[in-house]
Amino acid sequence: MNRKEFIKQLDERVKLIRTEYDFNQEQMAHILGISKKTLVEIEKGRSSLGWTGAVAVCTLFSNSEILSGIFGGEPTDMIVAIAFEDNEPKYPKTMGGKVWWRIIEERNGYKLQQNIVSQHYRILNQEDERIRASFDFELMKKQFEELQ
Repeated sequence: MNRKEFIKQLDERVKLIRTEYDFNQEQMAHILGISKKTLVEIEKGRSSLGWTGAVAVCTLFSNSEILSGIFGGEPTDMIVAIAFEDNEPKYPKTMGGKVWWRIIEERNGYKLQQNIVSQHYRILNQEDERIRASFDFELMKKQFEELQ
């Protein structure tokens, strides 16, 4: 998934998320910092949240069942995987992938995992800290092998 696909997923579901939280258009627009007119245009498919708006939706509504279903867990994982594709940050410790992840390979305490919904990959170290995330399997496989 790239930024464009990510934004499209949010554009198509912003109304569902608004409904899930029982907000009217005016309330939702205020929360997102956009006009009601802009929100209406997004909900009708005539406009877009853009990257910043999509990130705001995922951040503000991170507990959304709809978002969890789209991205396979915490939506901020998707944001980080997309935003830091070429510039990896130091990630906080994870829970080790007990719910949304399958282990592709495990060696010397390192795990190469794939999200079962979004299909993106990540590498965890021995302390279950994420050290890399990407949609590029070949890149992830290569970096995983370099850790050995």
